[in-house]
Amino acid sequence: MEYIYGALLLHKLGKPVTEEHLNKVLEAAGAQIDESKVKALIASLQGVDINAELENANVAVAAPSAAVAVEVEKKEEKPSESAAGLASLFG
Repeated sequence: MEYIYGALLLHKLGKPVTEEHLNKVLEAAGAQIDESKVKALIASLQGVDINAELENANVAVAAPSAAVAVEVEKKEEKPSESAAGLASLFG
């Protein structure tokens, strides 16, 4: 995961996402560097528009948030129903 974070940091700062730069970021962060993972990540990012992918990720994340809000509202109704049931035991 630190490899992806490093690549995103480089991108955010406007630096080229290269093996050399990523290695420097990982080294500065104190991570143990696996050269094969660095090479694989850099190869997988070739030709990828990171800005476009981040925009798509934001849209994908927004949809589940709405579903979670609805589910939370449903769960909040259950404790009042449970309390009514307990009251009938002692009434």
